[in-house]
Amino acid sequence: MTSAPEARLPGGPRPHIIAIRYGLFAVIAGAMNLGAQAVTFAIAPIQPLAISILVGTGVGFVVKYLLDKRWIFFDDYHGAAAETQKVLLYGAFSVAMTAIFWGFEIAFLAIWGTNFAKYAGAVIGLAIGNFLKYLLDRGITFNPERIRKAAKWS
Repeated sequence: MTSAPEARLPGGPRPHIIAIRYGLFAVIAGAMNLGAQAVTFAIAPIQPLAISILVGTGVGFVVKYLLDKRWIFFDDYHGAAAETQKVLLYGAFSVAMTAIFWGFEIAFLAIWGTNFAKYAGAVIGLAIGNFLKYLLDRGITFNPERIRKAAKWS
């Protein structure tokens, strides 16, 4: 798999293009998550809520990972060991981002006790969590030096 043409240009794509893509990919992954939940909820014979949340989360995760890998970080395949490490790191940072999001949402609700505060906290938590996740993914998950070391074990 070759890198996107933009990745070969000096300096790569402009930061605002990356930011727009990153936001757009979050929306796409969220929509895929909710769509998968709706379909699963309609057809699951038992525990439709729990199963639909699991399926939706899995679909959203895979979609966002693949989009970010290709169009945000321009990452190539580096062998099974490196790819496994990337997926595990990406997943761990996704969980941490979700904890930040939920933490802000719950804290704002607890402090101010209104739905507006709850959603304001959610938006702030999502913004902070996604920004930090991007930095972690850029610096660790898709870091070329770490990938080279992991690829030696493939």
